[in-house]
Amino acid sequence: MLEKKVIYDRVAALVADHFELSTDQISGDLNFLNDIDADSIDFVELVLEMEDEFDAEIPDEDADKLTTINQTVDYIYEHQAKK
Repeated sequence: MLEKKVIYDRVAALVADHFELSTDQISGDLNFLNDIDADSIDFVELVLEMEDEFDAEIPDEDADKLTTINQTVDYIYEHQAKK
């Protein structure tokens, strides 16, 4: 089971890479829609990358609720524990 810090680092790296951001622009409360102006296609691609990275399935209804990095990290942490 991955620790939250490891998940955070991996999610932050994915977000930075996907949206071409520097790591100093990444924070836990970064909002995908408001802070980096991700459109729905960007967000779907990011979710798919996270599913690959964490070998997890994130249903659309859950993905719609993941608007910040911290929410995403918490979601992945909680759902890996159920495996």
